Amino acid sequence: MHDLRRQALESGKTVSRKARSKNGSPASSRTNSAPSSRAASRSRAVSRAGSDEEENGNLSDETSFSTNSIDELLNGDASDPITDAWRADLADRIQELIDRKRSSVQGREKCLAIYVRTLTSQYAEEDIRRKESELVAAFLKSIKAETSERETILAMKALAMTVVTSPSDLIYEAVASPLKRVISDSNSIASKAAAVHCLGTCTFFGGASDDEILDNMAYILEIVASDGGFIDAQDEPTPVVAALEEWGALSTLIDDLAGESEEAAEYFVDQLSSSDPAVQIAAGENIALLYEKSYRSLTEDDCAADLGENDIISDPDGIPGVPKLIRNYDPYRRTDILKDTLSDLAKLNTRRLSKKEQKSLRTNFADILDSVEYPTHGPRYQNAIDHETGKRYGSRMTVRIHKEGVMRIDKWWKLHRLQALRRVLQSGFVTHYERNPVVFESLP
Repeated sequence: MHDLRRQALESGKTVSRKARSKNGSPASSRTNSAPSSRAASRSRAVSRAGSDEEENGNLSDETSFSTNSIDELLNGDASDPITDAWRADLADRIQELIDRKRSSVQGREKCLAIYVRTLTSQYAEEDIRRKESELVAAFLKSIKAETSERETILAMKALAMTVVTSPSDLIYEAVASPLKRVISDSNSIASKAAAVHCLGTCTFFGGASDDEILDNMAYILEIVASDGGFIDAQDEPTPVVAALEEWGALSTLIDDLAGESEEAAEYFVDQLSSSDPAVQIAAGENIALLYEKSYRSLTEDDCAADLGENDIISDPDGIPGVPKLIRNYDPYRRTDILKDTLSDLAKLNTRRLSKKEQKSLRTNFADILDSVEYPTHGPRYQNAIDHETGKRYGSRMTVRIHKEGVMRIDKWWKLHRLQALRRVLQSGFVTHYERNPVVFESLP
């Protein structure tokens, strides 16, 4: 296998610039810590409660960077199997995309859609190997021209699928500027949101340096802070949701967010008052992640006597073997006010939203509040006792891999990674999780 994205496979740690300055240490330290290893819009709230009536694994068409309900995300299986005839068809589509001779907008749209659909349902690394640079150049022509909204978004989706299928350390440098131009200058809100997601994916897998990751986190945080005004999309929820989601995904690559946490948390807390449930939930999930990352396990090398009483958290359930936690830094200074806000959202009852949206908000924010109070608690934490083990169930969010395999999503960083991958891979997530080492290693 040729060069894979080492930052994902080797669990590279990155520290923020402010943390670097404070510690006087080099930019990064490489360890095997999974949580710190190293993706358009969703028009409705992500729900952990979900509905049994929603279709599983049939999330959207080739232009989408969306995940609908969390239960669809967790339970959706791979797309229907197809024969090996896809290889010859993919080879033809690749050649057609690269040549572009006498092609029409409709023809390119169709070709891009087939390319995306094939790379979604199949792991085609061998089929696109050594063609990445030509494919990226072809996608960039469509992205820069913006001849039609559909072609532009399909090209960005094709670019994202390419970098996830065959990561290269050269892709990010080639695509960052064109994607940022779409984000700032496009007249299409949908194209802006798709470009934010594509930029996040290419930053994650395309060879961005530590400083470039931090630069892009700061860049997309401006979108959140300005309610979209920074990119001429004032009060448009879809690019704000995209920015919140990609900031969360990229922050899972950063080991120490001490210098960035307070400012980011301020903006996320502001978004909790948004009128759009998707914005509120994406902001809340980032807040939960910030609290999770601000604590670490107490070790034998730590002297408890040197720590303040409020700097150590014991497991509130008293489960044997669960280590105590040390607060490395305050993720947000007004945690008391934040808890009140989260509590209100967890009990929300309003006619402004549908019953489904209200249920989504209440379920999500009950989880987020629990994690802010007890950072050891991941998504869908349950206090109920398992009578067989005598222990609490804990985080019960799992992903079914066909009928037998199960992946536990017991940390917020894992949920952010899962959602980022499913935004790109859609119903092909299971296929890529089983066959694509980059996807597998991103969710150990």
